[in-house]
Amino acid sequence: MKFTTAAMILASLVSPTSAFRIANLGSTTARSAATAAYRRRAASTFLPNSSAAIAASSSSLQSTYAHPRRQLTMAPLTLRGGSSALFSSTTTAEESTTETTTSSGPKEIFRSDYTALPFKVSNVSMNFDIRDGETFIESELTIVQNTGEGDLVLDGEADALTLLSISLDGKDLVEGVDYTIDGDTLTIVSSLLPTTADGTSVLKTKVKVHPEKNTQLSGLYKSGSMYCTQCEAMGFRRITYYPDRPDNMAIFDSVRIEADKEAYPVLLGNGNKLEGGDVEGDRHYAVWEDPYPKPSYLFCIVAGKLGSVSSSYTTVPSGRKVHLEVYSEPENVSKLGHALESLKKSMKWDEDTFGLEYDLDVYNVVAVNDFNMGAMENKGLNVFNTAYCLADPKSATDLDYERIESVIGHEYFHNWTGNRVTCRDWFQLTLKEGLTVYRDQEFSGDMMQSHAVKRIEDVSSLRGRQFAEDAGPMSHPVRPDSYISMDNFYTATVYSKGAEVVRMYRTLLGKDGFRKGMDLYFERHDGNAVTCDDFLSAMGDANGVDLSQFSRWYQTNGTPTVKYSSKYDEESKTYSLTLTQESNCDEPLLIPISVGLLDKASGEEVVATKVLELKEKEQTFEFDGLNGNVLPSMLRGFSAPVKLVRAEADASEEEEDLAFLAARDTDGFNRWEAGQKLYTSLIFQTLEGNQDESKTLDYVEEAFGRALNMDGNDYSIQAYALTLPSESTLAEEMTVVDPVALHKARGDVRESLARKYLSEIRAKYDELTEAMESSGSGEDIKLDATSIGQRRLRNVLLGYLCCIKDTAEERDAASELAMKQFESSYGMTDRYSALNCLASMDGEESVVARRDVALQKFYDDANGDALVLNKWFMCQAVADLPDVLDRVKALVKHPDFTLTNPNRCSSLISAFTMNAAHFHAENGEGYKFLGDMTAQVDKLNPQLSSRMGRGLIQWRKYSEERGALMKEALQELANMKPISSDLFEVVSSSLKE
Repeated sequence: MKFTTAAMILASLVSPTSAFRIANLGSTTARSAATAAYRRRAASTFLPNSSAAIAASSSSLQSTYAHPRRQLTMAPLTLRGGSSALFSSTTTAEESTTETTTSSGPKEIFRSDYTALPFKVSNVSMNFDIRDGETFIESELTIVQNTGEGDLVLDGEADALTLLSISLDGKDLVEGVDYTIDGDTLTIVSSLLPTTADGTSVLKTKVKVHPEKNTQLSGLYKSGSMYCTQCEAMGFRRITYYPDRPDNMAIFDSVRIEADKEAYPVLLGNGNKLEGGDVEGDRHYAVWEDPYPKPSYLFCIVAGKLGSVSSSYTTVPSGRKVHLEVYSEPENVSKLGHALESLKKSMKWDEDTFGLEYDLDVYNVVAVNDFNMGAMENKGLNVFNTAYCLADPKSATDLDYERIESVIGHEYFHNWTGNRVTCRDWFQLTLKEGLTVYRDQEFSGDMMQSHAVKRIEDVSSLRGRQFAEDAGPMSHPVRPDSYISMDNFYTATVYSKGAEVVRMYRTLLGKDGFRKGMDLYFERHDGNAVTCDDFLSAMGDANGVDLSQFSRWYQTNGTPTVKYSSKYDEESKTYSLTLTQESNCDEPLLIPISVGLLDKASGEEVVATKVLELKEKEQTFEFDGLNGNVLPSMLRGFSAPVKLVRAEADASEEEEDLAFLAARDTDGFNRWEAGQKLYTSLIFQTLEGNQDESKTLDYVEEAFGRALNMDGNDYSIQAYALTLPSESTLAEEMTVVDPVALHKARGDVRESLARKYLSEIRAKYDELTEAMESSGSGEDIKLDATSIGQRRLRNVLLGYLCCIKDTAEERDAASELAMKQFESSYGMTDRYSALNCLASMDGEESVVARRDVALQKFYDDANGDALVLNKWFMCQAVADLPDVLDRVKALVKHPDFTLTNPNRCSSLISAFTMNAAHFHAENGEGYKFLGDMTAQVDKLNPQLSSRMGRGLIQWRKYSEERGALMKEALQELANMKPISSDLFEVVSSSLKE
């Protein structure tokens, strides 16, 4: 499964009672009417310049919320209140951390408490009878003995299921005698179950669910006119009673789906279709079979009125012809082609790179509007957030196209690393996710024909998001030791840092050694649920190496620091490099440090990249036979997820060396890295007001000028070389973060460079514009690396040109240039980049008019396209305007905004939290706003609310005044009654002293 974060939506937007109601805007008709009325307003109505106008707009519509949980009434069997959705807390979050958890509150699960199941389900047959307002689900489970030590405990969420009947081996069971229901579990006494290893029993249940009311988007729910499921991590228990854990791998022999034929003509399930046909009452059915054992989290059905594109792929070397089909709502079919082609590329890449073929006759993908995550790898039936599946040049940016290709690959690669071999328990999540992220990163690097560009993107994301997670209250190892809600651990640590751990295997063992380890892993564990230790053993055994020290990465949280010092002995011609490590592990980690050496006089590389294995707290490595002093190029390719610090040099000497590396390093990533460190140094000097005391500005200007005039056609590398570090990355270098001052300092440096090189930047911008026009761009948007790089570079340059706006004349020139690009661009990449520049324009009437006209035009052209509207909301949420919070509050009342769609909610609320200087305004209003929105979302979708709540948890990193206001907002959330266990875990962890 591909997870999404607030940070990710800033690049590619992704998580239905409406946040406001006008004659129940949850209905399509009412919402469309309101939207149509809204579109008739002038731009000045929805983007007022005065706070009074905003207040009037905000108060015109009132928000009302209905409790999303259905009333628990007397049914054939009495239901108990569950703890997995919402619970009433009797203590504050701070108090609860010092008390023993009771059954009325959330339960903490520990990895050390894992025990095998006494009984397992070996085979499953199911029948889904989908009716308007309710769905009836019959399940037939074949029960076999596993350890035999205990009763059969089945998971089933009380707030989702109504149990209608239950029988074992043809006998109806009696509650209180044969079984008990306690909260979210149903227990059948062991005396009724098989007593021998070869014995079996058949358990039949019938339940009723209400997918139309399921705003959690977990289990079976309705998205628009389509029914679909999401079962990872623990959604299957919202469908039926079952041992809902990944180590129960069963064969789903038959899944029958029945629904109205006109309303739901497409009926899809896992695996291969066995049969289908009509039944009475204008209904029809389909039966699906999945021949491979799988855990319940990979179960999926879809029913809807869908359009599709299809093709086929013949596997190599087996020659299996696989039918490929990608589905969406009919109006989006024209946007499915890129996803289909990406799927074919993924299948071929996995065959070529790892020798892994697809194993079914059908591979289906369905794009869904309402989806909590990025995508889901259900066996043979992937479900995708529309943001990661739909694309055409008018609605998707280049980054959208790249992310779709990456995520399509990610979910396909899961067929082996996640499906055929899965994780024993959820603590091992990184086993499938970290490994598959590494695989999709390598795939993307090959597809874009530049691993340096891909590495820059991935490391930038890691530092901006995962390093902060490592330093915060939710810090955890890639393999966590405990959780309250597993949904909270689909994190950057498990995914991105987990991928870095896998990459270190590749660095230590080499390409061939890593492939040998992968082959042995599949040979040993195909069809099984295993652990991270099993993967480590396969890697070590295949290569005859002891990786026991490396296993410490799985149990160590936080970001390690590696310090280095060096000296050159002219007499012996020996260069000595001393490395020391610090981490949260009591014992030293095994850290691969890739190093190259450059001659200080000539800049020539005298020692090619070599991997040093840092195994001790301090270790010295010697390089002999060097005829002159050298400069080390350290941590090439970011060979380990650590912070690298030079131990002995003063700032001026280090910056001189960085300038040398920025100009001459033969490693593309490290050349970029050196420039980033120079930018960082200058920004912090500007922040502290001591810029005039160093040569840093000279070094930065030299590096910037060199990047601006770089030869060749690697435009993406050039664009990244000209881009300053993000504010989130810079914040990780600060003990106490002042977002407002940091934003200003970074902006000052950016403007200084723009003014220094104004003529060169404009000349390069015009040169690229002319080249793109002469190459036949326009409606023919090319997606090759060169064309993408050209657009990327031109838009970086546009950003520099538009940051010069101190005077009325400059503001007019900047807005005019951005407006010209906005109006002349056909593709979304260039159009949206221009819109983002315009969204932050303020001042004179002509400047504001251009901004408002562009926003209105973008909205009108969207014509209701959900993904384009997400971009429209987001660009306003991240705008650098003094009244941006008021604008965001007004947009919450917009007819096209809803809290029940994760994509839409993230595009406005979560995006605003990434607008750090304004979210962290000293008055604390941003914190109050986020707290209020999080509280409302928690009643609808706990997975989404817990992600939103993370915007407040780093309160200790800010000033005492800001920290107190953030903590106050957290305490308000902690005091909510009820509060979901998902949000409770995030809030209580952050408030823990």
